[in-house]
Amino acid sequence: MSLIEQAAQRLEQLRQAGVDVPSPPPVEVVAEPKLEQAPPKARPKKPLPPVKREEPETLESTEMALSRRVVLDLDALTAAGIIRPDAPRSQLADEYRVVKRPLIDNAMGKGAAPIKDGNLIMITSALPNEGKTFTAANLAMSIAMELDNTVMLVDADVARPSLLKALGLPPARGLLDVLVDESIDLQHVLLRTNVEKLTILPSGTAHPRATELLASDAMVRLLEDMASRYSDRIIIFDSPPLLVTTEARTLASHMGQVVIVVKAGSTAHADVKHALATIEACPVKLMLLNQAKTSVQDGYGYGYGYGS
Repeated sequence: MSLIEQAAQRLEQLRQAGVDVPSPPPVEVVAEPKLEQAPPKARPKKPLPPVKREEPETLESTEMALSRRVVLDLDALTAAGIIRPDAPRSQLADEYRVVKRPLIDNAMGKGAAPIKDGNLIMITSALPNEGKTFTAANLAMSIAMELDNTVMLVDADVARPSLLKALGLPPARGLLDVLVDESIDLQHVLLRTNVEKLTILPSGTAHPRATELLASDAMVRLLEDMASRYSDRIIIFDSPPLLVTTEARTLASHMGQVVIVVKAGSTAHADVKHALATIEACPVKLMLLNQAKTSVQDGYGYGYGYGS
C-alpha cells in the first residue's frame, strides 16, 4: 500500500474515533493560459527541374543507335586503290565523280524521267574477276563525299562474298541472317564506319541455300523496305556476275539502276551482249570500263576508264 493510501486510511480511522480532523482546503485548479500557436510557415517550393526537350527519334538515329561501329583503315584502302573522302584530288576520284553524277540524279528523281527504286543500284559484271567489288567500293566512297546523300554498301554476292575482305573487315552477320531469321532486324546487322555517311551490310553467315535466299520473297520484301526507308540514302549492291548465277538476274529485276563492269582487254563482246540481254527489264543500264589504259596528262595517271 502506498503512503497516500495509508494516510487516507489513518484519517478515516481518526474520524471514526471522533477526532475532529479538518478537511484540506480546496485546491484551486488554474487553467494554464493557451498559447497562440503561430501558423506553420509555408515551406518554400523547390523549383521544378527543367523539362528536357528531346529531339524526336528518326529511323536513321534509331538505326545508328542499334548498329555496330567499325573502323576502316583508310590508308590501307588507299594503297589498294580505293578512294577516301578526305583524299586530295586524283584522277580516280574525278572519274568516279563523273560516274556517280547521273546515278545520283536518277536516284533522287532529278533525271530525265522518274525511276522506280532509282536509289537501288546494282554493280555487276558478265563474269567473275572484272572488278565489280572494286567498283562498288569506290562508288560508295565517292557518294559518301556528297553533302546531301548517305550511302549503304551491300555485299549481295552471297555465294562468293569478298566485300568485307576488300575493306579489311572480319566476317559479320548480315544480309543472309536477316533473310533466314525474321526476328533479326536490318538495323542490328548494319556496320557504321568512320566514314560519316557510309554504312555497310555484310553478306552474313554462310548458308547452304544462299543463292535461293537471294531470289526469295523475303529478299523482295527487304528490298522494298530498303528502297523506301530513307529518302536520302543510295544503296549500292555488289552482286554476283550475271552469266554465272541466276540470282543476279532476279536481283537485277528489283533494281532501279544496274552498272555492268567490263574489264578492258579481257571481257568478250559476246559476253557483254549476253549479260545485257539478261537485264532488259531494268530501266537504267550503264557500262563501266575497268582497267583501261589512259595517257597521263595531269600527273594522276591511275589508269581507270569508264564508258556508258
